[in-house]
Amino acid sequence: MRTRTNSGVHLDYYQRIVHKIILNHQNPVTGLFPASPENDHAWIRDNVYTILAVWGLSMAYKKIADADEDRARIYELEQSCVKLMRGLLMAMMRQKDKIEKFKTSQNPLDALHAKYSSVTGLSVVADWEWGHLQIDAISLYLLILAQMTASGLQIIFNLDEVALIQNLVFYIESAYCTPDYGIWERGDKSNHGLPELNASSIGMAKAALEAMNELDLFGARGGPSSTIHILADEAQKCQAVLQSMLPRESSSKELDSGLLAVISFPAFACDDPNLIDVSLSAIITKLEGKYGCKRFLRDGYRTPREDPNRLHYDPLELRMFENIECEWPLFFCYLILSYIFQGNKETALDYLEKLEQILVKDEANGIYLVPELYAVPGDKVDAECENPGSQMRIGLGRCPFLWAQSLFIIGKLLLDGFLAVGELDPLNRRLCSEKKPDVVVQVVILAEDNDIRDKLAAYDIAVETIAEVAPIEVQPARVLSHLYTYLGRNEKLGLSGRKSRDVGILSTSKLYSLQDRIFAFTPQLTDQTRFYIASDNELMIDIFKSEINFLKSSWQNMLGRPLAVIALRHGHLDEGKIPLAMITTMKKLKSGYINGTRVTLGNLNDFLSTSCITNLSFLGSQEDGMPDRLNLQVEQYLEEHLLKCMSSKSSLLNCRAAQNSKSLKRRMSVKGAIKKTRSIIAADSEGTDGRRSSTQLPPSPQALGPPEVFHPLFPPRSPSPEDVAPLWKQLRSPRFFSKLLLDQSESHVPYENGCYIESRSRHRYPSETQYADTEVEELLSMLKECENLEEQGDILQYLVDKQGLMFDTGMTENGKAVTVKDLLKSLYEKACQQKLWGLVRHTSGMLGKRVEDLAKAVTDLLVRQKQVTVGMPPNNEHTITAPLPENELRQLIHQAYGDDESSAMLTQELLVYLAMFIRTEPLLFQEMLRLRVGLIIQVMAAELSRTLICSGEDASEHLLNLSPFEMKNLLHHIMSGKEFAISSVGRGNFSVISAKSGRMSKKSNFGDLLEIEVEGEGERQGQWLRRRRLDGALNRVPKDFYSRVWSVLERCQGLAIEGRLLPPNLTQEMTSGELKFALAVESVLNCIPQPEFRQLIVEALMVLTIVAEHTQDALGGIISVESLVHKANQLFLDDQLKMNGDATLCCAKTPGKREITPSGMLLCGGAAHICQHFYDSAPSGSYGTMTFIMRAVAMLLDCFNHDEEIDCTIS
Repeated sequence: MRTRTNSGVHLDYYQRIVHKIILNHQNPVTGLFPASPENDHAWIRDNVYTILAVWGLSMAYKKIADADEDRARIYELEQSCVKLMRGLLMAMMRQKDKIEKFKTSQNPLDALHAKYSSVTGLSVVADWEWGHLQIDAISLYLLILAQMTASGLQIIFNLDEVALIQNLVFYIESAYCTPDYGIWERGDKSNHGLPELNASSIGMAKAALEAMNELDLFGARGGPSSTIHILADEAQKCQAVLQSMLPRESSSKELDSGLLAVISFPAFACDDPNLIDVSLSAIITKLEGKYGCKRFLRDGYRTPREDPNRLHYDPLELRMFENIECEWPLFFCYLILSYIFQGNKETALDYLEKLEQILVKDEANGIYLVPELYAVPGDKVDAECENPGSQMRIGLGRCPFLWAQSLFIIGKLLLDGFLAVGELDPLNRRLCSEKKPDVVVQVVILAEDNDIRDKLAAYDIAVETIAEVAPIEVQPARVLSHLYTYLGRNEKLGLSGRKSRDVGILSTSKLYSLQDRIFAFTPQLTDQTRFYIASDNELMIDIFKSEINFLKSSWQNMLGRPLAVIALRHGHLDEGKIPLAMITTMKKLKSGYINGTRVTLGNLNDFLSTSCITNLSFLGSQEDGMPDRLNLQVEQYLEEHLLKCMSSKSSLLNCRAAQNSKSLKRRMSVKGAIKKTRSIIAADSEGTDGRRSSTQLPPSPQALGPPEVFHPLFPPRSPSPEDVAPLWKQLRSPRFFSKLLLDQSESHVPYENGCYIESRSRHRYPSETQYADTEVEELLSMLKECENLEEQGDILQYLVDKQGLMFDTGMTENGKAVTVKDLLKSLYEKACQQKLWGLVRHTSGMLGKRVEDLAKAVTDLLVRQKQVTVGMPPNNEHTITAPLPENELRQLIHQAYGDDESSAMLTQELLVYLAMFIRTEPLLFQEMLRLRVGLIIQVMAAELSRTLICSGEDASEHLLNLSPFEMKNLLHHIMSGKEFAISSVGRGNFSVISAKSGRMSKKSNFGDLLEIEVEGEGERQGQWLRRRRLDGALNRVPKDFYSRVWSVLERCQGLAIEGRLLPPNLTQEMTSGELKFALAVESVLNCIPQPEFRQLIVEALMVLTIVAEHTQDALGGIISVESLVHKANQLFLDDQLKMNGDATLCCAKTPGKREITPSGMLLCGGAAHICQHFYDSAPSGSYGTMTFIMRAVAMLLDCFNHDEEIDCTIS
């Protein structure tokens, strides 16, 4: 008999355990593991985790395989892994139609099933009977498939299976914007079947995408046809969203122990070591117990207080699960593995010791088993609530829990030295958080022809033309996006390939080989056919610099250096000259350093050996058995599109006709037709209720009723002190809250999406009716006569209003009839060339153009937990809370602005800029939950009005005529709160520059700048009003604001704001760190139409949080927050009257002498009946707004001892 070594004997012990506990349960037909002997359901996630122990044991045996017996054992263990992975593959292949549908619909009902029958491999529950959409499960399968394949296992057998895996990659690549049911299959923790964005799903998808990238599924026996392709930008989007969410799991779960699988084994999805430490520390601090970790806070699963007769929870009952959540030993297994991979064996052994104390011994076999969870016994619930962690718990659920048992065995194999961490991670994912050398970005500038090359040579910049880089072919990004639609196509399986058309900078920064050809692709940002912002050279350069910096930080897990190719064309020239900004940027590139990034400028051929080259082998005819021959459709596309030359169009508006006095008179009749469609109102030109002062005044105070819980009862305006005074005693009544809940159902005030709907439609302003019968022929004749493009725009606007876009003008071009729409297109192109940006925006809106990246931009904001509203406040705002398709988004925006095409296009433009900022400068968006684009537009116009000292209407015109670069620059100043100056550059155009910078680094034109001084006394006086207005428009709040408001709600019966109530039961439904709670508070604050008044309300809430933190007493009944602000304002005016301050000129007068304007506004123009000088006071200090609010709190609330002197100063 053969003598076994000690290691061999020890491994034989593990082999017996694996056979008895795991392999004995594997179905011999399908290879799947049932949930239990009584339940044949096989979950994808559980099955994959279960087989890891078998895979790990097989690799441990390989080290000591010195006899046929051991090699046979290795083969058996490996084939058990293959059988399980193929069993899941076959189950998913039977649902290939779902994979195809989901790529387009993203509908949870079209999702792959999360579990199958372990006996047949078929579905076990219907689409609507289970939360099947679990992206983390599919991602985990792909990740482990990649790791096993890299370790030498052969799991995929033919090209049809390769196509299925490629389509599974498409299935998960949009995980960053796809709400799912998550690792616990319940979505929102109330278990009402509401999917949500889960960090654990996004992280696992990111890991799977990176692991699958350029992986040959046939292993060492494969070739180009069996390789999986990933667009690197998709994994990067997942990375960005994951980084913005951690350590938060979702909007309803502020933390989740499931994130351990994301920040450590098996995903290793987080690249930031600090974020890994923060997340790990948060889980250990908030979720760890004696028996394992809680899944998440207020998890009611299997607790004694859970109602077993229903799946869902009522929101109010969630708090009763606090401190009695079940604890899962599974997470001790994760922590053991996490510390082993960190190299911290000592801490891993500590957790192993904790785990061994709670294992259950199987007396029959002498094996220690890991139970599913530990729960508090029913008779000890109250004691546990009073003193968390004091009571003994009992094991419940499955024992052994195979998921946990498998991870426990792997941890033991690693600690005993039978396995090395590299064997479990052959793709080296664990190294992703290691510091890497700086990326050097390669830049190639190409000239369209010799003329442009010679112009650049005059500035000592040597470049090649596009023709000179042959045989390398240079094409725009849209060609690459089309070629990638052929990836994953398979007629036998009915799979159509990739649906998404987006190709980002990471994908265009590679070279691509196709047979004997090499392709380079220019980035989307240079494609002038996409959207008008690409016609602004300044903006293109600015975005290019940002993209260079993005390449530096995001070029990971890819071979070679990134390669950015920019083609300089005649369309980029300014009156035949190369713009100076381009020359400056090229010289910086030539120096080798730009915006903190190392670059190298050179010729394309010089970078062939140092660039990443991807093989487009999937474009071959694999299904026809001829992989070396191009697909016929691809071949046809290449012939038609790659060799197509740009043809110059003749303008339809170039024809001239003789002028006459009659046509001149007709031209006057349509003058200003475009301007009359505008709806932007600068914030300073509005009345106190956020509307024009000429509009109908709000209802009288007698019409006001008590505040309603989460439903508006008042029109969106702030009441005066006289309005709220009679309500104060009623609000303090302890019976009021119960009456309020009863009255709520009787309200019939119309509302939609939580916003009051007023029956007021915006007027259209057609041209004068006396010219309504103007002949179309005369208008078309006028169109040919006038040279001024803006006049042409007015005429076309009039024609569209009267005849429609598709009206036949009677003209012809190349034998085809010319419609009004064709004339508009021609006008749009000429306006782009002449940089008439106001006209460009309006005509592009009339033509229904949209930013191709619009849906992506909005998604970039939403997935970072920022809600978006479009439309002008207060009555036309539409809230976007979930990603929408491109067409729906465009329709929503145009619906919000009605006839105002300019504002609709400006909104699309600003959304793109906001998305750029949130990707590159996420700190700008700190403590902001909702971006109100319409309000931002109004504030931008107000800022121009303030700086240019002009009317609100003129400021709106100036705003719409800013170039895209200046618009982005102005928005950045608004977002950052920086002061800026406006410089005139002729023709009514302006440049935005940083006011406090000695040099004007951000300007769009060069020449004599007429800078407007901004450092005068008046500017200093208005700084706090401006600051509050900006912060209010941006919905910016102090740090930890929402969690501190939660603590205030715990101490009172509710907070009344603008006639709406934040009820105290929100603290029962949600934890203080939940995003859902923050959104609930935000929805109430957003009913305040005036941004500066909103900020005073925020300050009042902060004062209340200070009071709550420094007193143990209850704060009383319902607190009317705006009453505190109005009382503080009155105290401020009283002080001003005593001290003869500035406010004595307006509001600080005796009540009988106080003056108001005919429209009901204060003389000083202060919003919501608050003195403008109060708005312009600093928050802190003896005369700060928060000091006055603190005094108001001391006077109006019952939480202070009025016999003692109270210091209300806030410093």
